Amino acid sequence: MARPARPHPRDLTQSWPDTPSTSAVGEVARLFSLNLRAAIGERSLRAAATACELSHVTLASILDGRAWPDLETIAKLEHGLQTRLWPTA
Repeated sequence: MARPARPHPRDLTQSWPDTPSTSAVGEVARLFSLNLRAAIGERSLRAAATACELSHVTLASILDGRAWPDLETIAKLEHGLQTRLWPTA
């Protein structure tokens, strides 16, 4: 049985990624996206994606709040960008 569809992270806030989410998981996704954006810095999306062994489309989807990154993607991002991205309280 397929799991029910869930909203995109950007659907859990008024203005992605600038406005905090009232949803706990939405807020983690928003903060993760902001951390990712900061870690990419001046690099192009393609350069960052290459460093992480991911598609630039995957990075764009996460940054735009259109995708929930899975554990493998998070690990590749943190390894490739050499920084922690998971938000802490």
